[in-house]
Amino acid sequence: MKKITSFTIDHLRLVPGLYVSRKDFVNESPVTTFDIRMTNPNEEPVMNTAEVHTLEHLGATFLRNHAEYSDKVLYFGPMGCRTGFYLLLSGNYESRDIVPLMKEMFSFIASFEGEIPGASAKDCGNYLDMNLPMARYEAKRYLNNVLLDIQDNQLYYPE
Repeated sequence: MKKITSFTIDHLRLVPGLYVSRKDFVNESPVTTFDIRMTNPNEEPVMNTAEVHTLEHLGATFLRNHAEYSDKVLYFGPMGCRTGFYLLLSGNYESRDIVPLMKEMFSFIASFEGEIPGASAKDCGNYLDMNLPMARYEAKRYLNNVLLDIQDNQLYYPE
């Protein structure tokens, strides 16, 4: 069986960054999948499910309410390995195109206070598995260590 694209990336050389994972076409319309890599694969501890879940709720809420991108967001959710997230946008984008959007989103999460959107038994299948302080920590860490001074090696997968 042929390996899927994400399994062909050298995770031993991959660093936290913002990458175009793939580009697909649906009815001749481009869809760009982004790899929002928050931790160093196989070197740093992965994020726990509670902060990943909280990041997902806050990130999805932010993106689907964004003035410019709300109608382009197809999906935002965690990687199974818990080292980051995937974002699918309708359109043909490069990583650098969405750095401002990611700065906005991670700033929003890093400073978020109050009730987590959708964190109730009625709205979510696992609403008790949330950790806002750790989600804020992870968002601030990614913002400061990656997004604020992002380098080319954090925008393009290693060869």
